[in-house]
Amino acid sequence: MPKKRILPYVLLGLINNKGSLSGYQISQEFKNEVGDFWHASHSQIYPELARMKDDGWLMDKIEDKSTFYALTDKGHQILREWMEEPLTDNEELFSLKLYFIKDKSDPLLKVLLNQELAIKYEKYNYLQKRLQAVFTDDEKIKHNFGHYLILTRAIEREQNHIDWLDKQL
Repeated sequence: MPKKRILPYVLLGLINNKGSLSGYQISQEFKNEVGDFWHASHSQIYPELARMKDDGWLMDKIEDKSTFYALTDKGHQILREWMEEPLTDNEELFSLKLYFIKDKSDPLLKVLLNQELAIKYEKYNYLQKRLQAVFTDDEKIKHNFGHYLILTRAIEREQNHIDWLDKQL
């Protein structure tokens, strides 16, 4: 099954957060703010903007020889529907959706945090079971120490995520 394209939703979210953006400004968002956790190249952005305009998700206007994009009503609807789709075990999606929430009182914020918390608990519990199954005694740890370190680091990472999510709720 083909992987769902994320870029159109990222573009919708970026434009929605600012009201309107030029292609250049969108590229700058990827170099600065969003670039800390998600990437898109210049060559991906412009064709996607054209497709989104053709699909009725965006409208454009020319100001001072620059094209600025804004969401249509359909674009707002598409963005909200994507934001409300349940999370999967993909931390990038959680980060993106969280980034696009503007208001602390948005009910979707709590939904996203709870969904991510459930995902993290599931992963944490799985890793704990793996640790118990694979490393049943000190001898197994001694002979597979690198694996042991990676597994315990992963458990600690998930625990840190859980702690952070709990604080947000």
